[in-house]
Amino acid sequence: MATDHSCYEGTYANCFQFYLEKSGEHAVISQCVKNTLPGEFQRIGAGKSSLDVLGVGSGGGEMDVQMLSLLQSTFPAVPITADIVEGSSNLIDKFKALVAKTADLQKIPVSWHIMASEEYVKQVKAKGDMKMFDFIHMIQMIYYVDNLSETIKFYHSLLKKNGTLMIIVESANSGWDILWKTFRKDLCVDGIKEYRSSGEVIACLKSQGLKYEEHSVPNSYDITECFDPSSVNGERLLSFMTGKDHFYESFTPETRAGMLELLRSKCSTEKEGKVFFNSNLSCILVHA
Repeated sequence: MATDHSCYEGTYANCFQFYLEKSGEHAVISQCVKNTLPGEFQRIGAGKSSLDVLGVGSGGGEMDVQMLSLLQSTFPAVPITADIVEGSSNLIDKFKALVAKTADLQKIPVSWHIMASEEYVKQVKAKGDMKMFDFIHMIQMIYYVDNLSETIKFYHSLLKKNGTLMIIVESANSGWDILWKTFRKDLCVDGIKEYRSSGEVIACLKSQGLKYEEHSVPNSYDITECFDPSSVNGERLLSFMTGKDHFYESFTPETRAGMLELLRSKCSTEKEGKVFFNSNLSCILVHA
């Protein structure tokens, strides 16, 4: 899961980095981008004299850099601009450092908006002259917006002709979906007030009559260490997965036991004595 709020600073930021290494999430999203976007970019950019990209909740920019490079190699002669909306100044600094190291991207002017999605929406509406985009992406950030329906409606309204809004989110019935909905009362209290998976996103798209296609992005990772109370790495993973700084200090013994039981029985599969958490994602392409 990823970022649109300031809890990605301090201890939690370290848990997030650890989670990314452990879960292989960026690798599967990267593969999904390689599989689905080349054809999509050809279609979006056909006949256009310039291309504008908006990243919402872009985090440290690893995926953005890959997508911008892909778009640039698809249309080498077409000028591209990028706007980035990200609430964590820490992650924006990482993103800027990454851009500075990527020679090809020096040609792309980037506008940085260090703010949450809600703030950006307010600013754009207040200004009135909306910049329109050919490609907008929201990777692992839809959990943090206040109003899902309004957010999708707003960003969809910024798409140019033939544009695409790409939303990557945990799949319905994935381990995340089961954990966060079962323990909603305990978990939906800080950065995430209401947990959403691809199920809620698709219901929203249908209710707005939007055209979309869904691609599944299978993923799982080893959470065996989570069941060893003395494992530091196990606690770091549990802390990230429950959105807390310290898993063991954050819940009553009964709640912890219930979560661990659910993680093992309903959210994971066991193979050769190891426990693998179902972390499947959905990549949803919404057309203008």
